[in-house]
Amino acid sequence: MNGEPLVSVVIPTFNHAKLLRRALDSVIAQTFDNWEAIVVNNFSTDETIDVVQSFNDHRIKLINFNNNGIIAASRNRGIDAALGKYVAFLDSDDNWYPEKLQRCLDRTMLGAQFVCHGERWINNDLSTREVMYGPASRANYLSLLYRGNCISTSATFIETQLLRTVNGFDESPEIVTAEDYDLWMRLAATNPKTVFVREILGEFHRLINSASSAVLRNLSSEKVVLQKHFAQQPKEFSTKLKQRHRLAIAEYGAARQLTSKPKQALSLFLSSLRLSPLVFKIYPAVFIVIIKTLIRRS
Repeated sequence: MNGEPLVSVVIPTFNHAKLLRRALDSVIAQTFDNWEAIVVNNFSTDETIDVVQSFNDHRIKLINFNNNGIIAASRNRGIDAALGKYVAFLDSDDNWYPEKLQRCLDRTMLGAQFVCHGERWINNDLSTREVMYGPASRANYLSLLYRGNCISTSATFIETQLLRTVNGFDESPEIVTAEDYDLWMRLAATNPKTVFVREILGEFHRLINSASSAVLRNLSSEKVVLQKHFAQQPKEFSTKLKQRHRLAIAEYGAARQLTSKPKQALSLFLSSLRLSPLVFKIYPAVFIVIIKTLIRRS
């Protein structure tokens, strides 16, 4: 092992002491051990500091940092402090399997600058789903912009210098929850060598939050990101049609999460149709929502 770590693991956290222990345990268990873990603690009021100190491992570093509710700021603080050639992001409620870092490093030995692997999604009802991200043909700039995100933050492994070249995450409050999508597009615009590993190498613990306020905030953030990138595109009529179609897909996705609230879902479905009548999957969705509404009223 050389004097500096090869990999910097950036872990933003706030009041997740028990989950943070699981996340750090998964880093400790890695078969590749030349890493540093940078825990960026948003001044948690639980036992977060005690958890970090309990590991008594010089590779685990603690930074107390007030991010003012912007997780992107915590991730950027970790990037700034990183000594490794590569950064791997790990949210404190997620965890990795032991081969994660080694499998990603194997790809960098073949020239990869940006690596993303599969994850096991674990919902709060403990149901699970295996998700493979990508493929590489979906991760170029225009595909990400017009077809949506296909990358997960805790599954990424990226050259540190590449992240610094694009100035890391955008910390604008208006794009909270969509700051990762924005970063993947800005990275893709630099045409890095991107590889998707077809292996499940971690767990994404997915809190299903269908509260309308959360769904609508996510939608608002996504639309701000889209408009930011649309502004850099040609002003041709065909491009504007593509952009309307993409916004329609965003509205449709939000509506799908609100089907338990038929009035809100129907409003978003209709808004999506106004933007682009060519999102054909909206039509059966609208029919189902109307039927559910009629059944509830009967």
